[in-house]
Amino acid sequence: QVQLVESGGGSVQAGGSLRLSCAVSGYTYAINCVGWFRQGPEKERDGVAATYAGGVSTHYADSAKGRFTISQDNYKNTFYLQMNSLQPEDTAMYYCAIHAGPCGGIWYIPRPYEYWGQGTQVTVSS
Repeated sequence: QVQLVESGGGSVQAGGSLRLSCAVSGYTYAINCVGWFRQGPEKERDGVAATYAGGVSTHYADSAKGRFTISQDNYKNTFYLQMNSLQPEDTAMYYCAIHAGPCGGIWYIPRPYEYWGQGTQVTVSS
């Protein structure tokens, strides 16, 4: 019983920034890997970033590296995706997700993640 509630999506111009938030409640002992995924129209759901609980390691898709930052507030069970220098190709529905195990080498695929948020839309124009 883990619930994830996302916020922070919206519409921005190219070059702008957004900060996505995901509040986690329930059996938070199950949180070991937290990830962000995105899915654009007619596209597969792809991993954007992930972090091991405690923030000792992070992972980023090549498209996100240098622009996006994942972070986690362990005490409040909230994690974030800071997105800078947004471009139209970043337009997608963004999802937060939880995996009870380590992030590992397949952090970027959806299958291992047991819990998912509802998604928040990010639209980048210009």
